[in-house]
Amino acid sequence: MKILIASDLHGSAYYTKQILQRLIDENAEILLLLGDIYNHGPRNPLPHGYATMEVAELLNGVKDKLIVVKGNCDSAVDTMISEFDFIENVCLISGGKKVFFTHGHVYNKDKPPKTQYDAVVYGHFHTGFIERIGDTVFANAGSTSLPKNGTAHSYLILEDGTLTLKDIDGMVIKTENV
Repeated sequence: MKILIASDLHGSAYYTKQILQRLIDENAEILLLLGDIYNHGPRNPLPHGYATMEVAELLNGVKDKLIVVKGNCDSAVDTMISEFDFIENVCLISGGKKVFFTHGHVYNKDKPPKTQYDAVVYGHFHTGFIERIGDTVFANAGSTSLPKNGTAHSYLILEDGTLTLKDIDGMVIKTENV
């Protein structure tokens, strides 16, 4: 199964449309969003194409392909415009490997979960990377709409136990076997 992983849309309809086009172009079966879907947050500028209701309409249109993890900027009121659930964390198996998905404000490479996973995938920091620490791969999808520290507008692909970080145009930045 091919999973497209994106994070930190922060209400940008412009980048939501781009990530939905990547979903089609990548022929991915699942779109896993790692939180901060609608609200830009108090420390972030408004992203290009800020239109939260349009983002909700776009995502509701692909609700059958969505898994959405709750971010620190997501709230209970967001569920009122969403035809999908926001969940705290999720663990999936890919290529026989346990992969843990979270937003990143609680668990990340500096504060890993207590349970051992083959990979921990998150967003929150708006900086895309893939890094192996010991036996665990840590990956950040970056931010689709508001990347930081000179990183690209990015997303991840998980397929058969392999993580690939790509820029919004689909160019490979890094690949790592989980």
